[in-house]
Amino acid sequence: MTLDECKLMTQEHIAKVRKYIRFFTDRLTTKGEKHDASKLGEIEAPLFAKHTENLSKIEFGTEEYKKELSALTPALEHHYKYNRHHPEYFGELGINGMDLTDILEMLADWKASTERTQNGDIFKSIEINSKRFNIEPQLKQILINTAKLLSENEEK
Repeated sequence: MTLDECKLMTQEHIAKVRKYIRFFTDRLTTKGEKHDASKLGEIEAPLFAKHTENLSKIEFGTEEYKKELSALTPALEHHYKYNRHHPEYFGELGINGMDLTDILEMLADWKASTERTQNGDIFKSIEINSKRFNIEPQLKQILINTAKLLSENEEK
């Protein structure tokens, strides 16, 4: 193989990688635009309007938080049914049914949610949700690494 042939093959490879990355970024952009749209509908909105303020005053993961959350059961069941960034969307498969874009949206959702609860902490959220959803250690560490990246970005 000549040097020019090698460079051409590398350029073709780079173009394909860009194409695949663009697919993911487009999918993530669409997910961001449609995120939680069901919360604006007639089934979810009234219950979230009634309970969101109370939830924001309670620390995530506590018994008090879980009790308040239980009042949202009908809205949450609907929400999980139509939003694949929640492991519940996939039934028994849970997080194992998700793809990487679902997981990134889930992490972004967890991060944003921590910013509207008392003493919110993305790392505590990852810890609690890792137990809740039986997240394997390797994926848990990837979530932590990615959350660090988000946190570093906030500091800039």
